[in-house]
Amino acid sequence: MKMNTPVNLLDFDIDGLVAWFAGLGEKPFRARQVMRWMHREGCDDFDAMTDVAKSLRARLKDIAVIRPPVPVRDSVSTDGTRKWLLDVGNANAVETVFIPETSRGTLCVSSQAGCALDCAFCSTGKQGFNRNLSAAEIIGQLWLANKLLGAARETAADLEAGDKDNGRIISNVVMMGMGEPLANFDNVVTALRLMLDDHAYGLSRRRVTVSTSGIVPAMDRLRDECPVALAVSLHASNDALRDRLVPINQKYPLRELMAACQRYLERAPRDFVTFEYVMLDGVNDSDAHAHELVALVRDVPCKFNLIPFNPFPNSGFLRSGAERIRRFAGILIDAGIVTTTRKTRGDDVDAACGQLAGQVQDKTRRTMVRLKQSTEIR
Repeated sequence: MKMNTPVNLLDFDIDGLVAWFAGLGEKPFRARQVMRWMHREGCDDFDAMTDVAKSLRARLKDIAVIRPPVPVRDSVSTDGTRKWLLDVGNANAVETVFIPETSRGTLCVSSQAGCALDCAFCSTGKQGFNRNLSAAEIIGQLWLANKLLGAARETAADLEAGDKDNGRIISNVVMMGMGEPLANFDNVVTALRLMLDDHAYGLSRRRVTVSTSGIVPAMDRLRDECPVALAVSLHASNDALRDRLVPINQKYPLRELMAACQRYLERAPRDFVTFEYVMLDGVNDSDAHAHELVALVRDVPCKFNLIPFNPFPNSGFLRSGAERIRRFAGILIDAGIVTTTRKTRGDDVDAACGQLAGQVQDKTRRTMVRLKQSTEIR
């Protein structure tokens, strides 16, 4: 007789786990107990869940697992940035990056094996697209990073006192790794809910950021279902240029994108949108482009994060010079727009922005997948 495949409990947010336990005839508090053991304690051994009934622990061992992706490489940069290559099956891998800073620790999480959006300057996009990650594979990156970093867990007293960041190594999560998060909407939202849940990681909505290239219908859904901080990969000041650099713009042009940003801010935990803008020498970095941006975002409360381009083989682009970036930023700042220039981190282990590639097999026609994803989200 063939055994059923065990259920990976990392795939469930609290509502899903309560429903699954109800199917076993168990009360909701059992789901909350297991949720806390899994995520707050980083436990993957049912026998160690000492406040769960022994009979239920034995049953769970037969029908369930707690299984994150398997790390196959662990690289540490000279600046302390740490990157993990994680096996997700079928000769595919994704990458997760931890960026330590004085005041916070940020985990950059992937949402897809590869990416179908094929942005011109992105290494991941050039590797092709294989599939969406499951919720377990997404939240499993946070679960695993906490475990490998030896992250301390909050005590009940800490939570009651409202000190949710006490002892926490990973204080911020950004969905800026491999893939377009909003093209994997349902699984990403399940993972986001776990990040925010006090039975799991208890992160503030302000400390969880989703980055999108601009899939407008999914931005509206995220606003309604699970609003977190929003970053938009802008990278161009007009439609003609953005059509070339960020092809999804051909379906959702800048006017629609700006309107979606305004709608998102109605429910966002922050009162601004972050626009990410990779600086490409002689392509999108002129004074004229900066002035176009000022006009483009005049009705959208925002800040700009300028990203010096991180080269990769055969990209066809060069990084803007430091003085050119400074002048570009100055025009935005003079217009009253908060503007920062991202410090390059982890580039010696290919962990910098735009460099994540992993081992992805291109098993689809990316243009077809891109169009399919943008319509399925409606």
